[in-house]
Parts: sequence; C-alpha cells; structure tokens
Amino acid sequence: MPGKDMTTNPVVVTIENPSVEIDFSNFNTNTNTNSSFFPDKQKASSPKQFTWVLVIKAYRALYYLALGMKATFLSAKKRILLSEVSQEEEEEARTRGKLYRFIRAFLAISMVALVIEIVAHYKKWNLGLIHNPWEIMGLVQWSYMAWLSFRVDYAAPTLIMLSNLCIVLFMVQSIDRVVQCIGCFWIKCKGLKPELVGGEEEEASDVEDGSRFPMVLVQIPMCNEGEVYDQSIGAACELDWPRDRFLVQVLDDSDDENIQNLIRNEVWSWKQKGVNIIYRHRFLRTGYKAGNLKSAMACDYVKDYEFVTIFDADFQPSPDFLKRTVPHFKGNPELGLVQARWIFVNKDENLLTRLQNINLCFHFEVEQQVNGMFLNFFGFNGTAGVWRIKALEDSGGWLERTTVEDMDIAVRAHLNGWKFIFLNDVRALCELPESYMAYKKQQHRWHSGPMQLFRLCLPDILDSKISMGKKFNLIFLFFLLRKLVLPFYSFTLFCVILPLTMFIPEAELPLWVVCYVPIFMSFLNILPSPKSFPFLIPYLLFENTMSVTKFNAMVSGLFQLGSSYEWVVTKKTGRASESDLVALGERESMNSGQEKLTRRLSESGLEMLRKEKEEGVPVAKKKNMIYRKELALACLLLTAAGRSLLSAHGMHFYFLLFQGLAFLAVGLDLIGEQIN
Repeated sequence: MPGKDMTTNPVVVTIENPSVEIDFSNFNTNTNTNSSFFPDKQKASSPKQFTWVLVIKAYRALYYLALGMKATFLSAKKRILLSEVSQEEEEEARTRGKLYRFIRAFLAISMVALVIEIVAHYKKWNLGLIHNPWEIMGLVQWSYMAWLSFRVDYAAPTLIMLSNLCIVLFMVQSIDRVVQCIGCFWIKCKGLKPELVGGEEEEASDVEDGSRFPMVLVQIPMCNEGEVYDQSIGAACELDWPRDRFLVQVLDDSDDENIQNLIRNEVWSWKQKGVNIIYRHRFLRTGYKAGNLKSAMACDYVKDYEFVTIFDADFQPSPDFLKRTVPHFKGNPELGLVQARWIFVNKDENLLTRLQNINLCFHFEVEQQVNGMFLNFFGFNGTAGVWRIKALEDSGGWLERTTVEDMDIAVRAHLNGWKFIFLNDVRALCELPESYMAYKKQQHRWHSGPMQLFRLCLPDILDSKISMGKKFNLIFLFFLLRKLVLPFYSFTLFCVILPLTMFIPEAELPLWVVCYVPIFMSFLNILPSPKSFPFLIPYLLFENTMSVTKFNAMVSGLFQLGSSYEWVVTKKTGRASESDLVALGERESMNSGQEKLTRRLSESGLEMLRKEKEEGVPVAKKKNMIYRKELALACLLLTAAGRSLLSAHGMHFYFLLFQGLAFLAVGLDLIGEQIN
C-alpha cells in the first residue's frame, strides 16, 4: 500500500502437500535481506561485500603489524641503550677486525646501491633502452648505467664462479650428511651396537668378584666452577665401583680463593666418608685443561692404574657408568677409548638451549655413532669417556699446543692404531650454555682449535702408516669437509653471495640452493630429536646466523691469529639440581630398565646458599650484550631484502627478510638467557 513501509506487506504462503509455494510479488526489490531466495542479487553483491571484508581485515592486520613493529622498535631501542658491548667486541674494536670492517664496507655500499636502485626503479632507467649515450641525463643516471655495464661484463661472471664453487661444496657436504644419516638408519634397523668380548655372562662374573675390577682413575678438571663443583664431585664419588679400585682426582685450576676453599671442603667431606679422593691445585696454570691433565698424569701413583675417565665440572654420570664402559676393554687390547653420550638437564630452558640440543643430538646420534661403528674412529669429546692409559702414553700424552686437546689426542691415538667405541646408550648428564655470549665463546674455541690442529697434524697424517682410506677420511672428511668447508660455504653463500645477487641479478642463486636443500638438511638434523620439529625454521636461520662466528673462528685457527689461542671457561648455572637429577634419572630408568638415579647436593653448597639468603648478599647486576658483527649483517641482509622486493624475487625476499631478523635478534642478545 502506498505511504507505508513495503517490508510490512503480507506474504501469501500457500501450503499444499508436499510442496511450499511462496508469493514474492509484494516484496520490494531494494530490500537488504541476505536470504538465499535472491540468487541473482546475491551474486551481484557478494564480490563487493567480500572485497570490503578483505579490506577491513587488511587494515586490521596492518594495524596490528604496525603495533608489533613499534613495540619491537622500542624494545630494540631500549635493549641498545641498556646493553653493554661484549668484551670480545671491545677487543675487536681496538684491533679493528678485518671481517667486521669488511661487513661494514659491504653494508655501506649496499645501502647506497639500494637508494640508487630505488631511484632507477621509479624513473625506469634501463640499459637496453639507451641507444645514444647523449640520452643519459645527470651524473647519477650515468653512474648507474656505467654500473650496469660493469655488472654484466665483469661482476656477474666473477660472482657466478664463486657461487658455483660454494654450491659444489654445499652439495658435497650435504651428500656426506645424507650418507651419515643412512648409516645411522642402518644401525637402527639392524640393531647394531658394540658388544662385549666374551658376552654378558663373563661380565657378570667379573662384577661378582671385586678383586678382578681394574684400577680406574677418575679425573675432574675444573676452573672457577663455583656453581657445579659439588654436583660433579658427588656424582664421581657415588660411582658403583669398589672403593679401593678407583681414585678421584679433583684437578682445580681456580684462581678464586673462595672457590678453592669450597672445593677443598667438598673433597674433605667425601674423604671423611671413605672415598679415595685427592684435591690438586696448580700454582702455574699453563696449558689450560691440557696442562691440568698432563700435570695430573705425571703423578707417581698413576702407574698403578689401567684406565682413566674424565668428567668436566658440570657432568654427572650415573652410578653404573664404569660398569657399562670399562668391560668393553677386556679382551680387546686394541681398544683405546670408550666414549659415552651427553644428555642435557637444561635443554628446554630457552630457545638457545633447544637449538643447541638439536645440533648435539645429531652429533652424537649420527656422527659419533656412525663413525664409531664403521670406522672405529671419531673425535674424543673431552669428557664422559674412558681411556686406556697405555693408549694415552703411546700417543704422546696430553699436549698444550691447541685449544682442542681432546681432538688432538684422538687423532694421535688413531694414527698409532688405537680403536674407539661409542656407546649411544650410556649417557652422562650435563649443561648447555644458556647465554649467547657463553655459547659464542664455546663455538669459537670448537671451530678455531680444529684448524690449528690440522696445520700441526697434516705432516704426521701423511707420514703415518695407516691405510690410504683412513688418511682420506682424516684429511678430507674429518678436517676439511666438516671443519673447514662447512663454515666457509655457510657464511660465504648465505651472508655474502646471496645479498650480492640481489644487486647483481645476472648471478641469482637458484631457489633449491636458497630454500629446498637447506630445509631438507635441517630436517635431517632434527630427526634424532623429533620433539624439536616445531623449531625447524628457527634452527635453519640460527645456524646461518652462527656461521659468522664459526667462519671467523675457522680463519683465526687456520692462519693462527691471536684469538685462536683464547680459552674461556664456558659459564655454568648449576641447573642440574637434586630434583632435576632425580626426575631425569627416573625417566632414564624407565626407558632403560636400570636402577633409579639418586643424587644429593653437597652440604657445603647448601650451607653456602643458606648463608647467602640469610645475609642478603647483593647479586651483581648484569646487562645483556650487543654484537656488532651480527647487527651489521642484519642491516646488510635487510637492505638486500629491500632490493629483492623491488625486483619481486619472491622466496629470496622472504629468506633475506627472516634471516636479517634472525641476525637482528642475535645481535641484540634477544636469544638465550635474558637479563632484566
């Protein structure tokens, strides 16, 4: 009816079984209803509505992204203002490290190039469109055109040659990694493991007769280990071995008198309980850990012992450690070393410890187990291993010539014909470094030392009487491929060549090099620790981030620079408390069917803790660090990501963006232990 709201008009509905008839004749065609009875209207309005929904969601996403970027910027700004430059960075600033200067120069050139590329992009400068040199207007355009000519004729071919070399090295190293994984898979499928000579029955008879237990020397080298000394000493003293058949040597290199007194009191308390234990302190602390062990082996009473086992200050072996390792030496006179695996009490403490756990699980589960099973050789891990003392003596004993004394003695023993066994099912509890600074120092030593050793051992390897296959394994696989090539191509390919290819698109890296193969290799690395699969991408980015530290350390050790001889004791937190050990021991016992692991905290440690709480001893305030190399590389990669965005490189852009953000997080010390 006219003058009334048409939406109130009646609808005539006639129901006739079994159908329904609806009369729409009185409906206004301008109604806003969304009923499905208007198929034509719905088709006309849905795209428009959908577009508005997308626009609203896009604005909302941009809003939250802006808030997130603002919060990140403020957090980074606060971190820089409140952070300290690490001691390593201060020394580097004084000595003007060549790598840092190279990265800064590279960054400056890249930023200038990015500005020019943006101008060229919007002004549509193109070398192919210039037919007459007089058409070039201005110095900037002339410089850009000159750069394009130089890029095509000289820069691109050189970069292509370098990138091809790195790709070949990358693929060779990847093939080696795949072969090792296949070997590990074969071991798992066949159930292969080192077996005792004579079987379990002979081992049991030995256990019943205490007089037949060999004499074992247990060494605990430490230096200012105030957080963990009680745990390692307690674990060593609780080893299930006849008291008169083993001696614990606490080799204290501490220069802090308070820590010396605490360790001395701890040793005395165990001695009062009947444990055969000795405290040794050197006044001349030369040679670091190697010098400490060498001094201890020079004692007259060592000649009465047949085997020596070494535990670093943060290691707590299970009580049956010796009973599960030493019997492998019986009836096997060529066996020089039995190495056990490490497990970590703080592997879930933060992102840094989770990523370290991935690396070390692969190292033990794949590298050590495969090399031990098929080659009878691997690098000694420096702790949680049992040596035949005769093998140490025949190989020249501990030498102070490198910072990797464990690898040094392993190589020399291998050259003298001694065999090694790795026991994947025998595990010792320890800690992972929780701060990036501690981890960086550790990795520097672990990657500079092998290059020092390679220079020193190469003549001995070539002159040795071992087979050509073993020489090939030592020189090419053990040293060159896994210790030199890996850090070289990781840094060069992903931190130098890839950013360069954004400015030299003629040398663009294929997508399988940038994305597919690295993800597949990271997937293989995570297989031994399946619970870490959610950290696949962070692990890949972090490994590339650590390449700058490893590359710097590798070059330092290869050319014997000053920092290659630096030894910094890895900081411990004492995370392996009594509750941690008992809980972990119960889990391990359920898995292996062994007795539950029990531990105690030392009375002296508890007493010291109680006194500190009662007296309210102020804790020294610490600040997070900033790392200049990582920050400079973050800016470089983000600059290259900006250039990649101009040319719509797709996956290259995302890789550079996230890799740059990973470098930024590490450079601002946002990974690992956080200090308020």
